Amino acid sequence: MRVLVAGREGQVARALLDRLAGHEVLALEPPELDLTDDASVAAAMAQARPELVVNAAAYTAVDRAEDQAALAFAVNCDGAARLAAAAAAAGAPFVHFSTDYVFDGRKGAPYLETDAPSPLGVYGRSKEAGERAVLAANPRSVVLRTAWVCSPDGANFVKTMLRLAAERDELRVVADQHGAPTFAADLAEAVAVLAPRLLAARAGAEAFGLFHLTGSPHTTWHGFTAEILAQAAQRGQKQPRLTGIATADYPTRAARPADGRLDCSKIGRVHGIMPADWRQSLARCLDRLVGDTPVRPAKENSV
Repeated sequence: MRVLVAGREGQVARALLDRLAGHEVLALEPPELDLTDDASVAAAMAQARPELVVNAAAYTAVDRAEDQAALAFAVNCDGAARLAAAAAAAGAPFVHFSTDYVFDGRKGAPYLETDAPSPLGVYGRSKEAGERAVLAANPRSVVLRTAWVCSPDGANFVKTMLRLAAERDELRVVADQHGAPTFAADLAEAVAVLAPRLLAARAGAEAFGLFHLTGSPHTTWHGFTAEILAQAAQRGQKQPRLTGIATADYPTRAARPADGRLDCSKIGRVHGIMPADWRQSLARCLDRLVGDTPVRPAKENSV
């Protein structure tokens, strides 16, 4: 299978390169592939001659996006649509990653794919616009909404907490934002499962469209941190005190959804893909980051 991946150094792109080893995968990012430039996209498509295109590139600076709206939309909406259209012209299905930030977090229950988006900030608006643009540009598209992506690579919450835990005696972490951690390796596995199904499906099939996929179970940033610290301590790492705080105690430039839980039942029903237990995925991540000291079962009250 020939696959073009937009993005090369990001968490999901790196996980895809690992998971799809053995296939003919070309992963490109600027300047080799600039989603804002027609000629660049055309050249990448000609070079890769892909059977499947995966867009793992995005503008993800949530706070900076409030002051860089044009750039956020250029990449997350116009650029994504440009790549999706090029894939359609080549007869290739398209996989695109989106986010729980397309919702405002006020539903009070996990969001379904049929729930109306209501993003709070520029980043969420750019991603929601990108979803619609991608689905319009290529009817053989899958948009995967996910959340709280982590991995052993790149900058992410797990690595930040490990660093802060080594530096501080106390960590103060938001305890009133709900969601689910998702590990890049699990997203890459989902793409590997989706690929042959999408290649065999015609436009209009149930295989295409919007899907939610995060880890399981739901938790808070505080609960996630508690599990990170507990598993790291089992590997001999320092364990600071952990204090829960309110979102109001940690102001940011852009508002975040207070409850971005996603209902992932549709992708299980249509594609047989079930949410991975993020605690087990965290253990594998820490094996790479800290070491593979045998881990005792995680405490049930740690999330």
